[in-house]
Amino acid sequence: MSTRLLLGGSASALALALGACGTTDTSEKIAATSTLPTTTSTSQVEVTLPTATPVVTVSSGPEATEALTTLNTLAVKGRAPKTGYDRALFGQAWTDDVNVDSGRNGCDTRNDILRRDLTNIALKPGSNGCAVQSGTLADPYTGTTIPFVRGQQTSSAVQIDHVVALSDAWQKGAQQLSPAQRADFANDPRNLQATDGPTNQQKGDGDAATWLPPNRSYRCTYVARQVEVKAAYQLWVTQAEKDAITRVLGGCGAAVPTSSTRQVPNTRTSTATPIPEPTYTPPTTTYTPPPAAEVPSSVYYSNCSEVRAAGADPIYAGQPGYSSKLDRDGDGVACE
Repeated sequence: MSTRLLLGGSASALALALGACGTTDTSEKIAATSTLPTTTSTSQVEVTLPTATPVVTVSSGPEATEALTTLNTLAVKGRAPKTGYDRALFGQAWTDDVNVDSGRNGCDTRNDILRRDLTNIALKPGSNGCAVQSGTLADPYTGTTIPFVRGQQTSSAVQIDHVVALSDAWQKGAQQLSPAQRADFANDPRNLQATDGPTNQQKGDGDAATWLPPNRSYRCTYVARQVEVKAAYQLWVTQAEKDAITRVLGGCGAAVPTSSTRQVPNTRTSTATPIPEPTYTPPTTTYTPPPAAEVPSSVYYSNCSEVRAAGADPIYAGQPGYSSKLDRDGDGVACE
């Protein structure tokens, strides 16, 4: 439903000026009585305020599958160096001089997005119906409600995030875009989201592989928006980034082909069959006693000391000087 303001006929000049700002597609209610001059005329002119087109959302498997199909059309490359990056390369911040939705509507991009994403908004007097003075943000990144009040100390509570960060885009193809194309990228409503200031600062220039919104229920829409923007500006993704987006979309019901993700090497460990230790079997030997020395048959040894003194040890059974008293273990070998 469009948001409209009713003005007196005497304020027709102001009505024409506001009408030049474009059209809206939001249900927010604007407190106009505190921002516009009063009139005594009874005639009324209907004026439509400009608002960026709502972004794509993913809430079902078919939508997630469509985003995955688009993801698979993107080139997969490594991240280029950040050398030479500067915010100024993407044009003047929040310029209205761009060729995207809500461009050249008479209002700066930041306020276009605030009017799109906030509710219960009040406009700043004297801003031609563009500047948001206050409102309420249902932050999709955190799932919290954040009040917004325009002011030097309060405006930063609600910041405008580039869904695909400018630095990330620079390292993934935006270096090849023209200055006008980069300005369009930086102000394209598809790539912009009002969100909690500290959360936006925490994200920095991270891609889907390094940062996702804390609110898990919004992650499907978040990565689908990144895919949509990168496809529109012919930017690429890294392999890690593609894997991360594929996992998120798969969790949302996307039909993920087996070949769309990298195969993880099989890391299973196998237990080797133990080899039994060999049983030691001592070799079988047959003892052959040396030939008996020729000694007198009358040799007699009273003990083994005498046998050793005579150099006759050991004495085997049947040899001269052998006696059972010298063979203590009875194995046929005396004085061994």
